[in-house]
Amino acid sequence: MPLAALFLTGSALGATAEPVFNRIASFAVTDNLPADKKPTSTSSAEIVAASEDGLTLIYSDSPLGGIGLIDISDARSPKAVGFVDMKGEPTSVAVIGGTAIVAVNTSENRANPSGRLATVDLASKAEGASCDLGGQPDSVAVSPDKTLIAVAIENERDEDVAEGALPQLPAGDLVILSVKDGAPDCASLKRVDLTGLAEVAPEDPEPEFVAFNGAGEIAVTLQENNHIAIVDAKTGKVTANFSAGTVALEGVDAKDDKKIAFTDTIEARPREPDAVKWLGTDRLVVANEGDWKGGTRGFTIFKRDGTVAYESGLALEMEAAKAGHYPDKRSDAKGVEPEGLEVARFGDETLIFILAERGSVVGVYRDTGAEPAFLQLLPSGISPEGAVALPGRNLLVTANEADLGEDGAARSHVMIYERAEGTAAYPELVSDEKDGRPIAWGALSGIVADPKVATSLRAVSDSAYAAAPTIYAIDASKTPARITSSTIVTRNGKPAEKLDLEGIAHDGAGGFWLASEGDTKKDVPHQLVHVDAKGAILEEVPFDAELLKGETRSGSEGITMVDGKLWIAIQRPWKTDPKNETKLVSYDPATKAWSAVLYPLETAEGEDGWVGLSEITAYGDHVYLIERDNRIGQAARLKAITRVALSELNPAPLGGPLPVVAKETVRDLIPNLKRTGGYVVDKVEGFAIGADSIGHVVTDNDGVDDSSGETLFFDIGNIRE
Repeated sequence: MPLAALFLTGSALGATAEPVFNRIASFAVTDNLPADKKPTSTSSAEIVAASEDGLTLIYSDSPLGGIGLIDISDARSPKAVGFVDMKGEPTSVAVIGGTAIVAVNTSENRANPSGRLATVDLASKAEGASCDLGGQPDSVAVSPDKTLIAVAIENERDEDVAEGALPQLPAGDLVILSVKDGAPDCASLKRVDLTGLAEVAPEDPEPEFVAFNGAGEIAVTLQENNHIAIVDAKTGKVTANFSAGTVALEGVDAKDDKKIAFTDTIEARPREPDAVKWLGTDRLVVANEGDWKGGTRGFTIFKRDGTVAYESGLALEMEAAKAGHYPDKRSDAKGVEPEGLEVARFGDETLIFILAERGSVVGVYRDTGAEPAFLQLLPSGISPEGAVALPGRNLLVTANEADLGEDGAARSHVMIYERAEGTAAYPELVSDEKDGRPIAWGALSGIVADPKVATSLRAVSDSAYAAAPTIYAIDASKTPARITSSTIVTRNGKPAEKLDLEGIAHDGAGGFWLASEGDTKKDVPHQLVHVDAKGAILEEVPFDAELLKGETRSGSEGITMVDGKLWIAIQRPWKTDPKNETKLVSYDPATKAWSAVLYPLETAEGEDGWVGLSEITAYGDHVYLIERDNRIGQAARLKAITRVALSELNPAPLGGPLPVVAKETVRDLIPNLKRTGGYVVDKVEGFAIGADSIGHVVTDNDGVDDSSGETLFFDIGNIRE
């Protein structure tokens, strides 16, 4: 039987009449790098706009100093159109007709701010005339009738001066320009003084974001001043202004401590809104990112008089946590950090899209006129900054600013979502509630299937949550799969320290054997850990001294049991191993004997590339493994399931020659990793085979640290021996 026939097609998702958004494409911003730039050059998609026909996207790229264009005439196959050098730092972009309106920061330093409003012809990519703005622009918006342009001149504070305290002059303001022949009329430029409005630093308003409504009014957020102003665009008069107020939060995780515990209280702090959009002409919605002293982790709908019509509180953060997108490293700051937003009318519904910068998700809500209805959570790239909706094409686009190329991680992406009838493809794994909060989870590594209950699995979290190493119970019978309970691994009644759990296996008596990857530099030992059903440690087994002679950081990445003996997959070759060969180590709990075989790895690409193992699980006459490279996105080449026959597992004592096993590749996982429209993630970490012979795969989201936070959990069909 050919290997391709080993796996049958996974179960299909049922359909529903409700329209939902699903990601259909991702565009790597590096595809738009100019020819004179190195592939490693930092680039970033921050604010994104669309041509009026909806066929071209334009995004600002601050670190590269220009704007990029993307052809989305086929939205499922976006193509690079080119890059325009703006000779400065583009901070925002809008469109009038066939012209991009680009705000460009040209400041030499924060004490001497300057900037211009430039125009770029989308067809020729030629820059036209520009207007001197007299300060550092941060946000640009065009009125619905295309007759006016508003620019928030922030003149942002220097966080290294007086610890970032306000005021820091010169003060920013609001600039309004008329449109003439499809371009800003520089002669019409007028300034709106925004000083004297806020209580925080009235002489230094710090304008952040602008938005027009259909009545010719401009809403502008004064972020660090925790204030919002409404301006009549024709007269330039401030017609209303109010404080954004404060929010206190209870049942929140407020500590960066390598565990997620929704048990803290945050006293009232200012909302400090960033993005703002109008809901009609009488209400507006803001994303409460915070920047100086505030940030309240949610969004607020205000009436135009400043009355709070709706406060989300922790609603978005809890939806993110349910899907494994809660960033513990931001717990002591701003949590999921909502920053950008978009509002658009799709059919008969007004939808609100809230972009969580640190949670790397988009919350989709329906405006009801009262409490918004949560619809779904969309996976985004790392740090979504800007969004544009194209209702005429049923599309939503996000610009995700983080470029982690220097660390070998994901590059910046623009992502495209389509609204259609069907089922939401993401998330693929969510958690149930416990004590009124979602079961906190993330950074899943090893998984194991229950030997009797086909769709029951267990998973472990790795060192991202070292303060509370956890075993999770997963019900894979539902779509999405559900984490139904969590069990903390304890030592003497307290959460066990010095563990980096990477593998889990049933011990046959109701407990588990866990594989912990060591790190000598952090005093974390390479070891096996035996726990009971409640997670209490029964036994800790350090690696054999002979095995440790060649140790590196890349240790245990999976554990399984075969005929009463444990087999551990060592991720990569240790110092005493032959090149491109790593160990499968055997430990006999009855005799305490250690032995091993060698597993042949594929050859890695590039100077910093490597190939290693991420999992081992026994089934039938084989052990199945995950073999993968450390590449991400377009650079990914190897994410595969392989297998070794049990007859090959004839281990030899440590310290001498070891036999090399034969392997066969069973499944290329890259097509599975592409199916949600995102980039290929690097860490395919867990594989388990249920009692019904269905294979399940899970990826590690690194605890949402320098990661999109996405966890893919999917089945690859029936495995036939």
